[in-house]
Amino acid sequence: MRLFYSPASPYVRKVMVVLHETGQVGDVTLVPAGGTPVDPATMPVAINPMGKIPTLERPDGPALYDSRVICRYLNDRAGAALYPDAPRLWETLTLEATGDGILDAAILMIYENRTRPEEHRVPAWVEGQWAKIARALDVLNARWISHLNGPLDIGQIAVGAALGYLDLRLDARNWRMGRPELAAWAEGFGQRDSMIATTPKG
Repeated sequence: MRLFYSPASPYVRKVMVVLHETGQVGDVTLVPAGGTPVDPATMPVAINPMGKIPTLERPDGPALYDSRVICRYLNDRAGAALYPDAPRLWETLTLEATGDGILDAAILMIYENRTRPEEHRVPAWVEGQWAKIARALDVLNARWISHLNGPLDIGQIAVGAALGYLDLRLDARNWRMGRPELAAWAEGFGQRDSMIATTPKG
């Protein structure tokens, strides 16, 4: 298999953590890719019409894309247990969606400054994206710590990747302030071998 990736992508990090946790790192060749919505550059548009990473090219079927699809595929391929049975499954998937939602909003904030000319940027729109992130972080701190401290699942991996991306790109926002339980969880989760091995760069 070939994984089109960037070492700074938090969505790629989700996939890489799953590869490490399920013992499949050696089954994948990493192919660097990069670009933006206004310049796809080296993104794998020939096999992923959305022009996004991660994209997983397989020898026995069409390419898979979107980190949620790839992670689910890799979990099933390894016979792993990152997706528990219902009813816990619905909490796990909601937690994954929360982590991915944080990432969606954070990346929109980054793109606003990187791709839009300064005279066309809308600070209120950027702050609106941060408001989504702040609400999600508050809910994680107040509602989800018990689940986060439970058996490893894809929800924890998604949140771990999201918090790592905030540290990488939006550290000045100080997401830990007022959220001690979530900060403590992130500190501990970040010590997993899979998280250390996938620390974002760039």
